[in-house]
Amino acid sequence: MISQSIPTREDLERAKEIVRQHLPPTPLQRVPGLSDLLGCQVWVKYENHLPIGAFKLRGGVHLAATLPVDDRRNGLYTASTGNHGQSIAYAGRLLGIPVTVAVPLGANPTKVAAMRSLGATVELRGRDFDEAREWIQERAQKEGARFVGPTDFELICGVASYALEIFEALPDAEFLLVPVGAGSGASGCCIAAHALARECRVIGVQAESAPTQYLTWKAGEPVSGPMETVAEGIATRVPFANTQRILRDPELGLDDFALVSDAEMEEAIRLLLRHTRNVAEHAGAAPLAAALRRRGELEGRTVVLVLSGGNLDYDELRRIVA
Repeated sequence: MISQSIPTREDLERAKEIVRQHLPPTPLQRVPGLSDLLGCQVWVKYENHLPIGAFKLRGGVHLAATLPVDDRRNGLYTASTGNHGQSIAYAGRLLGIPVTVAVPLGANPTKVAAMRSLGATVELRGRDFDEAREWIQERAQKEGARFVGPTDFELICGVASYALEIFEALPDAEFLLVPVGAGSGASGCCIAAHALARECRVIGVQAESAPTQYLTWKAGEPVSGPMETVAEGIATRVPFANTQRILRDPELGLDDFALVSDAEMEEAIRLLLRHTRNVAEHAGAAPLAAALRRRGELEGRTVVLVLSGGNLDYDELRRIVA
């Protein structure tokens, strides 16, 4: 059983082998149109190609596959705005574990339907992710069941498998831009970069209208801020100690943090659709939005953008494209 508070390279390698038993590697491809637009070598890691359309599936599969027998019997309880919940639901169905997910009122209906179709019991609770999380955490405690937080150690190790895939295929990457919600993906990228590509600068990206993780990273202590973004994949009202510990680590942590507007993410969604023929949700488009802001810094470099998910509601996509 993995127990350290900060994953090591060995933890990540073990997790990658477990994830690979259930999920194939996702594509990492150079995109000529975006390369020309930004004046650098742009590569996109297509995590939207996973079965649930998002990187978080790796974490759910790894956690479920390493779960003790008693926890499997009692089931898994979690909260989500969509992708994390789909990850746990998919993993539960794959390994025969009952799953209950609390989602905030007004959650993405496509993601809610997907969780239910995967066999999860979905409860609509609270105004936002954090209220849903507080409700389901209390219920799991009463039931004596395992509550799965969005930054649990096993999840970080599992999602880091995509970062290992990036650096194994592209060891000369100079910049990696990754969206930051709870921070599991960004944490995995930091640890993998430190192990395999120390010259690569890892830059986290968050919505400027929901900057809690950024503000906490910058201040070095918990800071709360507004949460008004439409990008539910990176909409967090409170910081997460597990991932902040990694993101702020002087050796392992992020090299920088960028903020982008909702309008910039929507322009990036349009550009990704045009140049890659892939649909990105707002969080998945955030790295490109940040790259557009920082194109002078990236000129002539080898840059990887993590397209973390493609679960954009159809009506939202129509509105953005129109």
